Parts: sequence; C-alpha cells; structure tokens
Amino acid sequence: MMFGAFERMIAARYLRSRRKEGFVSVIAGFSFIGIALGVATLIIVMAVMNGFRQDLFSRILGVNGHIDVTSLSRSITDYDDKVNRIKQIPGVTSVSPIILGQVMATANGYNSGALVRGVPGIDIFNKPWISDHIVEGSLSPVIDNKSIAIGTRMAAHFGIDAAKELTLISPNGNVTAFGTVPRTATYPVGAIFNVGMSDFDSSVIFMPLPMAQLYFKYPDSVTNLEIHVADPDRARMIAEQVKDIMGQGHRVLSWEQTNEAFFNALQVERNVMFLILTIIIIVAAFNIISGLIMLVKDKGSDIAILRTMGASSGMIMRIFFMTGASVGVIGTLLGFLLGLLVCENIDAIRRGIEKLLGSQLFSPEIYYLTQMPAQMQWSETLSVLAMAIGLSFLATLYPSWRAAKTDPVEALRYE
Repeated sequence: MMFGAFERMIAARYLRSRRKEGFVSVIAGFSFIGIALGVATLIIVMAVMNGFRQDLFSRILGVNGHIDVTSLSRSITDYDDKVNRIKQIPGVTSVSPIILGQVMATANGYNSGALVRGVPGIDIFNKPWISDHIVEGSLSPVIDNKSIAIGTRMAAHFGIDAAKELTLISPNGNVTAFGTVPRTATYPVGAIFNVGMSDFDSSVIFMPLPMAQLYFKYPDSVTNLEIHVADPDRARMIAEQVKDIMGQGHRVLSWEQTNEAFFNALQVERNVMFLILTIIIIVAAFNIISGLIMLVKDKGSDIAILRTMGASSGMIMRIFFMTGASVGVIGTLLGFLLGLLVCENIDAIRRGIEKLLGSQLFSPEIYYLTQMPAQMQWSETLSVLAMAIGLSFLATLYPSWRAAKTDPVEALRYE
C-alpha cells in the first residue's frame, strides 16, 4: 500500500487536536497511551520473569550441581573409585563427594535450623558462586579443613563475623546408657559468603568433608555425589550413564527431575502473565477502532468534498489507515523505549519506590534473590512489538473501509 504526500498531509492534520473534534482527539490520546503502557508493561514483566528464571536457574545449579546421586541405604561407600569413573564420562566437568546433614546452629543465645554441606575444601574454591562472593574472611582455613563457611544472613542472625565460633547440634546423637544425647560441636567461622539467594545465605553451612565425616560419623563414606556437566540440557542423558556406573541401590536424578515442578510453575506463570497483559494492548486497539469510527463520522463532509474533487476510495482508505496506524506505531515505539529504560534500571527503580513508600516490595525471603533481575530476550521483545503493531493495523481496517465507502451525496445532504 503506497502513501502519497497528500494522504500523509491529511492524516497528520486529522491527528492534530482541534476544538471541533476535541473528544475524538482525547480518544486517540487514550489509545496512544494505552498501547504505550501495554507494550512497556508486557516487555518489563516478561524481562523480569526471564531474568528471575535465568538468575535462579544459574544460582541453583551453580551451587547444587546438575546431577545428584544418593544411596538407598545409609551412605555411598567406595566413593573415590566411583568419582574417578564418573569423571571419565564425556561432558562431566566435576564430581564432588558430599555429606548433607540437618543441624541446629546456635550462637550468642540465638538458635536456627541449618543444612550442613560437607564438601572437599578444594571443591568449595572451585565453585564460583561461593569463592567469588566471599564478603568476609577467607576460604583458606576452610580448604585446610580448619573452619566452616556461612552466609551473610546467617551471620547477621547470630551476630557473628569471621573468626567467631558457631555451635552445631545434630539430632542424630551419641547413644548412652541414659538414651540418645544430641551430638554437639563448636567450629570457627573462616569465611562469610553472599551468593544472593536468601535461602542459601540464611541456612546453608559449608564444612570441609573430613570434618563432616567425623561430625556425622561417616568415616569412609558420603551421603551424596554432586555432578556438574558442561551442557545442562544433556544432564538427563548423562544421568543414565551415571546409573550404569553406580549400579543397583542408588538413585540418580538430574536437575530437570529435582526442580521440575518449580520451573514448570515459573513457565506457567510466565505464560499466564503474557496472556493477561496482551489484553491491555487489545483494549487499546479497540480504542483505536472507536476513535476512528467517530472521526469518520465527524469528517463525513470532508470525505464528500475530497471525493467530489477526485479522490478515490483507495485514497480515502489510506488517509484513515495512516491516521489510526500512526497512533499504534508511535505508541508501540514509545512503549518499547519506556520498557527498555525501566528494564535497564529495574533494581534502582525498585529501591527508590521502596524508599518512597517505606515498605519492602521485593522480599528476598519470598523471591529467593536479593536483587530484582531483568533480562530482555530480543526475539521475545520483537514478537511483542510485532503483535502490537499488527493489532493496531487490524484495528484501522474496518474504520478505513467504512470511510472509503462513504457516499458523498448522503454525507453532504445531512450536513
């Protein structure tokens, strides 16, 4: 569809507010604002959902690993040989023998439940999510099997810092003549980390494997094998090879299986939000229809004069098509720029709103992360822009066709 200079001039004139058609211009303005806000909101929400999923995904897998191996009995014995054999599988980047145990942690009169992760000291150093986020102390005494590492939220809860001590109480205690006595031990805190996940920073304790074996009484065994792979999408396939090595009596689960319900819930929420926010753009498109219909009715005499001067039906249709499409296209571009600006500064905006309102909008205890993430996917963003512009074009077709079919004689008769 080609647009001449004359059509563009008339369409631009109709877009300008004049006293006579002021109400029509108000409807066009609302349509413009509705599309801009709808596109911006859709881009922002989808970017936050993508960022939340990706950040949570990378942090969970960066700390927990892609494949988890447990024993159906109490522990995994002869784990050194199994670790060496699993490392030979193509695609496996690391294998860590670990001990997991629930304890009660106490210090300065405060108590809290915690999860102890007993891992080889050098493996803690090789975990970027831990080693690159040490905020106090050093991993050196942890690697040397002399101390433990805790998160910032746990340290703040107990009011302790690096070089202070933390007492751990295990429910699986020592059996005496008077019954089972909880096992108690006190360890110095060598390092304090902040991985940005409130769950980890508040409840996970990293302990050198030899200390964990001694404390939990696993002298020559471990409770789990934690496996990292180069390509997370191949984790399920590699897990099948791990099963063959481990043999009967072991359970091997990939990250898709252990976190399936959680990530499926995120995907469902993302899809529902997309559908709900698309309705905003559809409503704005209907505003374009109503505004153009009123404009066509208001400009009936103008259309008749143009037709009598030789303007074709196609020319009239193009004039009103450009009038409505301009609202949709400009509104979409403004919404894109607004969405891009907000996504680039989402966490600063969140902090500013929290400071202004004096309340917490993004609780780390609820959302797991300490910062609000936003990650725009250009393919998804372009799809949103194409949808908004497409709906705007569709919304102009009927009013434009109706304008083109206006009978000049009838229009002038009723003026």
